[in-house]
Amino acid sequence: MPRYSPSLKRTHVIQFDRLVFKSAHATHAEFSTDTDLLLRVEAHGPGVFRILAGLPDRLSEEKQTARQKQRQALTIARDECIGDMLTESLIDESGWRFTQGDVSLVICNSPLNISLFRGDTCILRTDDGFETPLVMESEAGQPAHWSVMFDLPDNEPVFGLGETAGDFNRRGVEMVSDLNDFRYLPLAWNPRGWGIYANSLERVMHDPGTEDNPGTYQIFMDGPVFDLFLFAGDVPEIFNQYSALTGRAGQPPLWAMGSWLKQQPGQSTPDFVAQAEALRQSQFPLDVLDFAQPSMVQFQADKLVLEWDGSRMDDARRTLGALREKFFEICVPSFPGVPRESVLFDDLEDRGWLLTGDDGNAFVFDGVPENGNVPFGLLDLTYKDAYAFWVERHHQLVDEGVSAFHSSFPVEIPDAVSARNGESGALLRELYPLLLRRALFDAVSMNKTPTEGVVPSADLIMAVQRVAWQKTPASANDWDGLTQWLRQGLSIQASGVIAVTHDLGNPEQLDGDTPLDATLYLRMLGLCVFSAGFAFQAAPALLPSAYPEDIQTKIRTLLELRYRLIPYINGVIEDAVRTGLPVQRMMALAYPDDAKARAWDQQYMLGPALLVAPVLQPGSSVNVYLPEGDAWWDLNLNQRYEGGQVLTVECGLDSVPVFGREGHMLCLGPVLRHMGEFNSARILDEVWMFGMPTHNPVVMRNKIRVMQMQGSSYIKGLEGLKILQSDGLEVKRRGAEVRISRER
Repeated sequence: MPRYSPSLKRTHVIQFDRLVFKSAHATHAEFSTDTDLLLRVEAHGPGVFRILAGLPDRLSEEKQTARQKQRQALTIARDECIGDMLTESLIDESGWRFTQGDVSLVICNSPLNISLFRGDTCILRTDDGFETPLVMESEAGQPAHWSVMFDLPDNEPVFGLGETAGDFNRRGVEMVSDLNDFRYLPLAWNPRGWGIYANSLERVMHDPGTEDNPGTYQIFMDGPVFDLFLFAGDVPEIFNQYSALTGRAGQPPLWAMGSWLKQQPGQSTPDFVAQAEALRQSQFPLDVLDFAQPSMVQFQADKLVLEWDGSRMDDARRTLGALREKFFEICVPSFPGVPRESVLFDDLEDRGWLLTGDDGNAFVFDGVPENGNVPFGLLDLTYKDAYAFWVERHHQLVDEGVSAFHSSFPVEIPDAVSARNGESGALLRELYPLLLRRALFDAVSMNKTPTEGVVPSADLIMAVQRVAWQKTPASANDWDGLTQWLRQGLSIQASGVIAVTHDLGNPEQLDGDTPLDATLYLRMLGLCVFSAGFAFQAAPALLPSAYPEDIQTKIRTLLELRYRLIPYINGVIEDAVRTGLPVQRMMALAYPDDAKARAWDQQYMLGPALLVAPVLQPGSSVNVYLPEGDAWWDLNLNQRYEGGQVLTVECGLDSVPVFGREGHMLCLGPVLRHMGEFNSARILDEVWMFGMPTHNPVVMRNKIRVMQMQGSSYIKGLEGLKILQSDGLEVKRRGAEVRISRER
């Protein structure tokens, strides 16, 4: 058995080798065992089965405590079953079949075997190489640890499970949920159409085909309840059902898709603001000022009050007001650490508002850059009053002019540290950063309908998909670092996160004031242009002004395209919020049925219409694979290619190899200096067509509709827009309607 919770002393092992049928309903069925455990199968949603196991009192909703229900709500947004299943015994009475439409789950008894079917095809089954594939190990009579084993056929990939800069196929890689180095996320999936979600805030380990058991996918789960969701369906539907189950993201505001500028540590606010204004004056569009750590709001020494750090922002209301008048949005850091050497620390310790050590006293953590490197205690956000205080005070900061807060939690919480309600160990390590990020999102989204806001963070935690603007970690300022950027971003989004953003360059790896190689810088920017969002670094060597005028002209060209793309990108994000499909889709996700596409893991789809093949090495050429089943249009050359082939494309420094998917349209907005110039009454400027339009275009507030009739496309909603049709097509306007037909 793999390395796992070595300190846990297990006294009893139960194998699920004999189930006794108890009852069946439209949404669930229950079984008992000889050991008084229950096993429940739920039709949780279309194509979604939930398998629960544990003692009867832990599976009973009526007996759940308020705290258990609150914790459940943090990871499950839809707790009620909305599926409808038919339960029937197998012909030889060896087990049961549970059916939802063309998806079914079969449980065979003595020995236990669980199989997931799409139609007549088994897509996932437990491994019959084990005496029983579901095992519970207990401590002091209480369930403490679970394991389940699935069969993993040769060459069967496993995607998802979090961030990686390596192979997207996680087969052969052990993943542990509560250890930061693993960069774990809980969704795993396969192109054949199965998905797995282990629902637990306690420690979970995934072992998909590692060296000890190369043909087995093992999942280990701590806690009193075994809670596993199985998804069956087309891959986009798996992402849809996963996000509906675990929680959709809030819609990012439009300004978040513009350029950000990230302050450097130790840089003064006046200098930072002056840099931002200089960028705009030099015709580089910019929207967001992202202030650096440490926290800009601090606890008063003797009162439970958060106040602005006067050394960072003197007269905050006036400063924020002046910046907002110039159409700058403001993102600031905060941190829930209470300085040890303060009267407030002792007061909150007495009130039970701080995390405690095993001696019952408030635990003192070593200082971190986020709090100015002073020892501190952590505000116990598991306690409702402390959580409410954090949300309400940050919402007041929003009222003062803050647009967003970035969340950074670089603290390792030791096993000996406990929350007020007794939670500790792996559970607390997962729970605390989740609550911190959720509190900041509650603060920025309060009173907004629909829910809207971003909380930039590089922390990976359970339920992170509910809060937009996941950041990739810093990487090297070289070509390998650029590739790492891309792979990290695509792997995070292939794990259920809808939008990932990048910082352009790593200031900590600069060679003094020497700018990056101009070609590398422009290729970095090109990747940023075709992403959900990005930030410039305010380090002088990483700003556009560090380069000669000819390079600055190319930077402006790329940024102009970025801002013109915002209606499309925002439309893709709106779809992502609604469906769970991410903004950037690696090829195995966008084309799961095209086995050749999986090997092309350094290109991606940006939404449904654009295939992007960023240049990730010196030179001007890149190889591109055009997936089968579609034709593609080179945006730079307006040339059509059939899918299923590999092209070598030449690309200038002020462009990116991008191909439009035939049948789609790309709607572009006007040239802007910042989102304050955005005219909501005229969000579009022109339309590019990739062959005969057959799909409604992705665009924010989409009111453009395509209809086919007698070999032509009739489109409403293009009034006043410039139309760039593909070769071989002609455009005729008839009042509010546009007719696209083939040239005769």
